[in-house]
Amino acid sequence: MPDPVQREPPDNAPDDEVEPAPIDARAEELFGGAVTRIRHAMLLLGTTGTVISSFIWGWRIGIGVLLGCVLSYVNFNWLERALNSLAERVTEPGSTVSSTGTVFRFLLRYVFIGLGAYVIFRSYPAGLYGFLGGLSLTVAAILCEAVYELSAALRLKI
Repeated sequence: MPDPVQREPPDNAPDDEVEPAPIDARAEELFGGAVTRIRHAMLLLGTTGTVISSFIWGWRIGIGVLLGCVLSYVNFNWLERALNSLAERVTEPGSTVSSTGTVFRFLLRYVFIGLGAYVIFRSYPAGLYGFLGGLSLTVAAILCEAVYELSAALRLKI
């Protein structure tokens, strides 16, 4: 009778070494350009949103949208840099990236958003609505990217 503590692994048990799945070149090309496409969408949507809101609701709302869009764009770029430095710190043991600096820059983004909202609220309270709308620019651009990637993946059968 076999010892109950020493069991054979089942036939479907994973080996010690797992081979990565092969990378589809078309998928890599499609998904690799996402950040660039999101940036372009942000510029297009921000410009269009600022012009349209200025004509419909007036220049004060338009300035709020513009400031919100600019802050949203800068925030997106800082977030990308923070995530890249965090990934470098985790994946490369000898990395010289400062974790304190990364966390500081990550939190500083929210301070700038708060200051922007405060200044606009104190100057032009109506512009705060446009500012909050402009801050949603990143979400709109990512939504556009998701629709693009879904349609491209279906078209290319990835």
